Amino acid sequence: MKELKTLISEEELTKRIKEVAEEINNFYGDEKLTVICVLKGAIMFCSHLIKYLKMPVELECVRLSSYGTSTKSSGKVKALDLTLPQLEGKNVLVVEDIIDTGLTLKFLKDYIESTLNPKTLKIATLIDKKISRLNDMQPDFYGFDIDDKFIVGFGLDYEEIYRNIPYIGYFE
Repeated sequence: MKELKTLISEEELTKRIKEVAEEINNFYGDEKLTVICVLKGAIMFCSHLIKYLKMPVELECVRLSSYGTSTKSSGKVKALDLTLPQLEGKNVLVVEDIIDTGLTLKFLKDYIESTLNPKTLKIATLIDKKISRLNDMQPDFYGFDIDDKFIVGFGLDYEEIYRNIPYIGYFE
């Protein structure tokens, strides 16, 4: 197996997640927020992020997939679990691990807006990979911009492993 190189250290992740949380705190103030974590990849980012949010937070999770066992998006979004409570009139923040092609996020955003009628719907992502975008999806809050590397760690996986690494790495 090739050596995993560090792209974003654990310390850099912690510092930037605190900054993103402060941006979210400034935007919402003390209004209640429903956070929707996109499993499995966003679990680490989401759990760290919500620790620093100051408003009342309701946490929900959904499971979507567009990668399968590949290092590239399949271009098809699979809704593995879209069970959500009533969100009408609520402030909603979708927390994603990475926005790559933007297809998964567009699918989820369209679903929430068309069926659940939230008061607000904002997107937070740890990684914004603009170079791969196939649509106009943009996060409202994000941690890092990266170029076209396949990354693992801090929740991001390859064939369901490497999620537990406390930093973000890549293989050369």
